[in-house]
Amino acid sequence: MNKRSLNAIDLFSGCGGFSYGFQQAGFNVLLGVDNDSMALKTFEKNHTKSKGLNVDLHEPTSIEVIIKNLKGQKVDVIIAGPPCQGFSLTGTRNENDRRNTLFYSVFDLAKDLNPSVFVIENVPGIATLYKGRVKSEILRLSETLGYNCSSQVLFAPDYGVPQIRKRMFFVCLKKELGEFKFPSPLYDERNYITCEQAISDLPALTDELGHEIMPYNQEPSTDYQKKMRNGSRVIFNHVATQHTELVKSVIALVPEGGNYRNLPVGIGESRRFHEAWTRYHSQKPSRTIDTGHRNHFHYKWNRVPTVRENARLQSFPDDFVFVGNKTQQNKQVGNAVPPLLGYHVAKQIIKYIAPDGKEI
Repeated sequence: MNKRSLNAIDLFSGCGGFSYGFQQAGFNVLLGVDNDSMALKTFEKNHTKSKGLNVDLHEPTSIEVIIKNLKGQKVDVIIAGPPCQGFSLTGTRNENDRRNTLFYSVFDLAKDLNPSVFVIENVPGIATLYKGRVKSEILRLSETLGYNCSSQVLFAPDYGVPQIRKRMFFVCLKKELGEFKFPSPLYDERNYITCEQAISDLPALTDELGHEIMPYNQEPSTDYQKKMRNGSRVIFNHVATQHTELVKSVIALVPEGGNYRNLPVGIGESRRFHEAWTRYHSQKPSRTIDTGHRNHFHYKWNRVPTVRENARLQSFPDDFVFVGNKTQQNKQVGNAVPPLLGYHVAKQIIKYIAPDGKEI
């Protein structure tokens, strides 16, 4: 029997953070499926052997289109991160939100492709909102298709990601393969990768705005920085936001780890909510990266982080290039699953579906 690489496809791929982690773990990513054309351009730029497929998974013909584009290739793993706004605490939490039904497309495709495993990733709220009906439906459909479904909330810093980010994972294995056990944490609060350890080697941009492509101006000082450079000789997407002097003066009043509560009375009144005017702490992981709402600030400099700084905090290596304007780039970074988190899930999956190595 000829050996072949393990194949995966990425539904709701966005720029491909989740599948990039699988790619680093040794998977051949066949397709990235999304309806965001600019995110798919980023996907294809960084998944050089993969195809980006612009498909709206609400459409009844979408499954047929995906299968046609696979051209008969065997799919071992389906990974999927359906849009989380319908489940998120920051969203409307409308039970009838159309986005809340998109996870059904994962099961529709699994019926046809019969993969060894499929993975659904989302915000932790997917498990409890609407009285847990979504989680119950995922478990029910997995059982119907002949899969054991394991679910767990993973905390990104536990796996080397310098960012406070919790995500719910459902990993559904063919019953004959057993029951999936999630990878054990590699770090704890005593040695989490911090903001300073993650991004202190990047140019400060205090006297310039930076460029889409620019040189490093110092050597990496931590193992994480060395890992993120990944052999790259230049920095991509490191462009600062040009704040007004008033905004910079307000940011300057916020201490490390502080937020709007630390501002004097009458200052920064236009934004008064939990994440507003939040400055990262140099000695802790960052807050959860958002999609560019300008609520978070660099732990040292009086500006919002650049796309590259946030990409580092999401564990994207420096040679992962984001395309589009800055708004589109920030959205791609913020919506992504941290590649390093995807990598550790992928390595664990390999133990079940190809225990003797990454080829079968």
